[in-house]
Order: sequence, then structure tokens, then C-alpha cells
Amino acid sequence: MAADIRWQLTERLRPDQPIILLRQLLHDQWLLPDRLIHFLRRRQHVLVNGRYETMNQPVYPSDRVQLLFCGDEFRTPGANHYVPTSAPQLAVLFENRDLLVVNKPRGQKSHPNQAGEEGTVMNDVAGYLRGTRDGAYMVHRLDLETSGAMIVAKNPVVVPVLNRLIAAGEIHREYLAVVEGQLTGQGEWDWPIGRNPQDPRWHCVNGLHAQPALTYYTSLAAGPERSLVRLRLATGRTHQLRVHLAHSGHPIVGDPIYNPNSPEKMLLHGATQRLIVPFSFKKIQIAAPLPPYFAQYLVKYGLN
Repeated sequence: MAADIRWQLTERLRPDQPIILLRQLLHDQWLLPDRLIHFLRRRQHVLVNGRYETMNQPVYPSDRVQLLFCGDEFRTPGANHYVPTSAPQLAVLFENRDLLVVNKPRGQKSHPNQAGEEGTVMNDVAGYLRGTRDGAYMVHRLDLETSGAMIVAKNPVVVPVLNRLIAAGEIHREYLAVVEGQLTGQGEWDWPIGRNPQDPRWHCVNGLHAQPALTYYTSLAAGPERSLVRLRLATGRTHQLRVHLAHSGHPIVGDPIYNPNSPEKMLLHGATQRLIVPFSFKKIQIAAPLPPYFAQYLVKYGLN
């Protein structure tokens, strides 16, 4: 059996772990989907202190729990689809057994759009991990012209866990943006976002098939021409920050789609990543340093 195992994750439960059923640990506490729990049970690939235990058995503080996976349990596209970068220049902000947080530069794609494509963040992560048993697995993406913190999973086990935490708003980024005009105060925008009827590649407020969207904003510095604003997504619609800022009358400086007359390059940066780490569920805050051009722009307009 061991030769068929592709991933083996071992966790030691905390001394203050509540006594609960193994199924509750896997589903409710660790947020594993039913599909994975089904395979663990059917194949007897969940071990407690080295022995298979049924899902109705309790687990206790300081127990050692092992999860064994062969690979066919997952629907996540394989890491081998990414051509590894030979000498990746990857800015790693955080790394543990299961994931990386990297500082994506502006102008680099998050992932390939076709087989064999190179030069994306996912290619770089694949190159960074080459020679290990880990791979690059997509969790979320940043737009081409957006920089900042981006999570990449190193195994497919944690992908659905991270996705559930992101969907629940437990994992999120705070962004910094330089916008046109004088934006002051703080508040929220709850304008629904849908497809632009004139160009379905893009989005707009109250567009086709609009869905609820909520953005929180805080002005950090405001001048007559430009303002620096901190943003947090409560929902994750495509281009949400860019669409909401444009609709507010304060489009992002350099946004090629929603502020096409701006000659600069886009100034939107995922500055901090609130991360909840599977399977300890420890909360950590990760800072992604501002790119030099962004910091220089703040000085130029007195927004620093």
C-alpha cells in the first residue's frame, strides 16, 4: 500500500483538543470535503496513532493523525501541467509544508492559459519546488497588472480547505490602490457587478447577470489629484475593486480597462494577506512589501 501513496500528511492534535469523533475532526474542524473523507474511509487511509480508526471513533488531545492520499481522490488539475521555470525569481513571503505565499509582481500572469505556456507565477512555483515531492496547485489568482500576496498550494489536499476559508471570508487580502481625485473617509460599496453588455469580456455595476458585491474602503491620504485607499473584499467578483472604484468616480491610476485614459501603469497592490493555516487554523498576517515604483509614486503625490 505504501508504494501507492502520493501524499502523507501527519498532524499532532493540540493538548487542548476537544474530544470529538474522527469524522467531526475531518469534516467540521479540518474542513475536508466529503469526497476526500469517503476515500479515507473506504481505503482505510486515515490512521490515529498509527492504526486505522473508523469515523465514529473519538480522537483525543495529542493524538497523531495521518492522512494518506494516492492522487486519484482529487479533481484539482495536476501540478505537472505547469512547465517549471529553470531559474525562478520568486519572492516567497511565507512557506510551510502545505502552501506558499508569494509576492507577485505587476505584469506577470498568475497562471498559464494554455498548455506549454511559461513565465507565469505558477511556472515559477513549479520551478521553485522542482526536485521535491511537492507541486504547484492553484488557489486563487491576481490580475495581470495587480501585484501582491498570492497563495499557492503545494499539495491538492489543502486546496478545498483554503477555498472554503476564502469563500467564508476567513482568508482575505487588504489592498492598497492609488486612485484618481480626492477620495476621503471610509465606508462600503455594495453595488452588484455583472458582465458589460457592450463588451462581455469586462464588467460593470448592474451589468448582465449581476451578482451582489461588497467592498470596504478607507482613505489613507487624499490630495487634489490622487488618493491612497485601503480596500478589502467581502465578496470576490471578477475585477470587483476596479469596477467599484471606477463606478465611485475614483478609478485606479493606470487601470487599462476601467481608466483607459490614464497613461501610467496600474497601482493596485495586495499589501497584506490574512492567512488561516490548515490544519492548525492558526491566524497569521503576512505583509507584501510595496514595489519601489509604487512607493515612489506615493512620494511624488505626497501620499506617503
